[in-house]
Amino acid sequence: MSVVHIIAPQSGAAFEMNKGDMLTVIDPLGQQVSDMVLFNRDDIKEKISSGKTMDFEETILLTKGHFLWSNRSRKMMEIMEDSNGRNDFLLAPCSPETFKIMYHNPAYHPSCLENLNKSLMGYGIELDDIPTAFNIFMNVQFDKTGQLKVLPPTSRPGDLIRFKAEMDLIVGLTACSAEDSNGGTFKPIHFVVTNASLDKPM
Repeated sequence: MSVVHIIAPQSGAAFEMNKGDMLTVIDPLGQQVSDMVLFNRDDIKEKISSGKTMDFEETILLTKGHFLWSNRSRKMMEIMEDSNGRNDFLLAPCSPETFKIMYHNPAYHPSCLENLNKSLMGYGIELDDIPTAFNIFMNVQFDKTGQLKVLPPTSRPGDLIRFKAEMDLIVGLTACSAEDSNGGTFKPIHFVVTNASLDKPM
């Protein structure tokens, strides 16, 4: 039986994966983004790269059949399944500054950057080490002038995306904290890690 790990709304988690393991990220209630960052477990200076990924995959719309690449031009994950099909790799994790600058909110607000930082600290990964995240289920649209707009996710309850690890990894994952990214509400994210060698959930 699969072990489902729950990330509470506006929070995060970090965990390890071995090469060949499978990660399934699930949107249980619909319209909830999850920011994901990846690091080489053996050398955390190697990490997921939006620029390398979009360069090598020749698209900004990443889904089933595409790989996520590192800053050293190596494959980190393959997308094996994607029931929603809309993800983003353009925008950085929301931060305290996001809410001050874009939401005009000077008060404290939980953020994906803070939650990734808290979750990854135990692995020696510092705030400035965190790269642009692969924003699972995030619906970023753009017009012919290049103007960006964040719309509610198109994911429905139970939609999922499944990845295969191409190297030993440290993974950071969130249930996104930005109102605009999630249709104005905050919901949990579920995930399952399946060990390749044992074919059992971790």
